[in-house]
Amino acid sequence: MLCYFIFVSKTWGELMSLIFSGASNVGMKRKSNQDSIYMNPKVNVFLVADGMGGHNGGDIASQMAVKLVPEFLLQNLDTDPTSTLINSIKYANLAIFNRAKEDSLLKGMGTTIVGLYLKGKTVYIPNVGDSRAYLINKKRLFQLSRDHSLVQEKLNLAIYTRDEAAKDPMKNVLIRTVGYEEDVNADVYTYNVSRGDILYICSDGLHGKVSDRDVISIINDKIPDPLEISQDKLDLLVKTLIGQANANGGQDNISLIMVAAI
Repeated sequence: MLCYFIFVSKTWGELMSLIFSGASNVGMKRKSNQDSIYMNPKVNVFLVADGMGGHNGGDIASQMAVKLVPEFLLQNLDTDPTSTLINSIKYANLAIFNRAKEDSLLKGMGTTIVGLYLKGKTVYIPNVGDSRAYLINKKRLFQLSRDHSLVQEKLNLAIYTRDEAAKDPMKNVLIRTVGYEEDVNADVYTYNVSRGDILYICSDGLHGKVSDRDVISIINDKIPDPLEISQDKLDLLVKTLIGQANANGGQDNISLIMVAAI
């Protein structure tokens, strides 16, 4: 089911609006959806979590993450956003880790998490794992987060290119997740949002099946002028991108949240 919200931010002035749209899809091959999404337009918090682990462990881990991270964050909105986001993920991480210790069937469960927290003109982007945050600005696509994966480590060492990395058989091996170990450190990135920007966060069910080149082509086709984006157009864009991931095989669950500043 598609979910969306419209919110006008007074801090940006009456001419600045944010439009939100998001959805989570089971894909073409999986029997259950281990992804979870969270959207709260009242405080501009959006999260995507991609769970992993046997016997429903992934479902539980991702659901706990999108419940507990906002729970901590909403109690500390007046504090420094970066440190609060880091601590909110630590809070969720420990709860998930302890839950797995209590139930042998959940041993080893964990989840990725990526988010957008807009405060004033700044978006704060927490990240653990390989779910990603992207920006579309002036018809160009930029990845705002960096994966915590074995493949990313190889890219950091310039062992091979991004195109070569996409073909690596170990591209799904993560070196950091929420809940797998007793403690975790999240990265938090920042970006100053301008009118015409489109931000989105997604699980690897999208970015692993639809290339950056195809994503920006679809976005520019559906949204030729970002300043004239409408709710209907953003909803259609979300549906189209998820549909493309399924058309390309849909081997994994697919989750996507898009935020447009107009």
